[in-house]
Amino acid sequence: MEDSHTAVLDLLEDNPKAAKDHASKLSFFGVYDGHGGDKVALFAGDNIFRIVSKQETFKTGNYEQALKDGFLATDRAILADPKYEDEVSGCTACVGLITDDKIYIANAGDSRSVLGVKGRAKPLSFDHKPQNEGEKARITAAGGFVDFGRVNGNLALSRAIGDFEFKKSAELAPEQQIVTAYPDVVVHEMGDDDEFLVIACDGIWDCQSSQAVIEFVRRGIAAKQDLEKICENMMDNCLASNSETGGVGCDNMTMVIIGFLKGRSKEEWYEEIAKRVANGDGPCAPPEYAEFRGPGVHHNFDDSDSGYDLEEQQKQGKSFGLGGYRGRVIFLGDGTEVMTDSDDTEMFDNAEEDKDLVSQVWRGTSQDSPEAGQKAAGTGAAASTETADKKADDKKTEGPAAAAETKKAA
Repeated sequence: MEDSHTAVLDLLEDNPKAAKDHASKLSFFGVYDGHGGDKVALFAGDNIFRIVSKQETFKTGNYEQALKDGFLATDRAILADPKYEDEVSGCTACVGLITDDKIYIANAGDSRSVLGVKGRAKPLSFDHKPQNEGEKARITAAGGFVDFGRVNGNLALSRAIGDFEFKKSAELAPEQQIVTAYPDVVVHEMGDDDEFLVIACDGIWDCQSSQAVIEFVRRGIAAKQDLEKICENMMDNCLASNSETGGVGCDNMTMVIIGFLKGRSKEEWYEEIAKRVANGDGPCAPPEYAEFRGPGVHHNFDDSDSGYDLEEQQKQGKSFGLGGYRGRVIFLGDGTEVMTDSDDTEMFDNAEEDKDLVSQVWRGTSQDSPEAGQKAAGTGAAASTETADKKADDKKTEGPAAAAETKKAA
């Protein structure tokens, strides 16, 4: 596994004095898809949220700029640490900073963040691919080239944490390097129709379109499945039946689902979405997609038009795209509560990548399904977390999945 992820329900929980300077509780989630090794991805998962929260712009409430500053500061922190002196690895970084009424998504690389709006997929990040017009222009201006869709014929993404061999020009600013850690930031004002957010690495998006993933997750929620189970099913749905040949379905996968409770209990949140689905209020995958997934029979359905016009973003070179196995779930329970799950992504369904929802439906018995994990009661703010690691080559959970849950306070 070269991936890592972050799920912090209360970013300032350990600093109540600083929390008083912010208008609302802040939560932070992220997915980091590593390549060339796991060291940079692990560093990012452990530190980006801390580094962002230490930026002066963060302290003044300018979260958009704080995310940009924090990504670049993460690169500097790695370079300044002697133990990373000869490090050649890198990672994507797709993170969400969530307040009571806004979602701030910062992305560098080809992991992806997609918002579920009554069953419609609204992209909140852009895949950074070398062949995108704007990315290619920066690469060539910095002295690099794009060959076969790769930076200098090597790297398949154009922005990343780490990858310092592509950031050696002393004459250029960090955001002008061949490969840069400078993120795009999208700010979304939350509305009543916003149901959940998915952040994932390209191991998911290489196999499924954004709309198909949103409909799949929504069907699982309507069936009252735990978020960790939905993540597991989606991963099994993407998993190749034979990984020996490589390719689609053989990459690492990390996925985070964040559900917006908005003052409701977790049960009320589930019930509200189930009612919407029952009333036909927004698209949703067919009921059989709530069944356990595993390598087996493929079922096809035509996913719906998301209703969001991405043509202009594509013209600007902002294509949305599609790797290990990792899942995590979290529920926030105060004010604007949030639920989340973690795995890896890329963003947007390019025309040639419009896979729709080509799923594998498990035909075995319940005894054949892998263990969902051990559960333990927790206390404190309403929150539920679960992690499960999988590899595309063995299709089994590596060790017990741990879960902890507390109900929303009255």
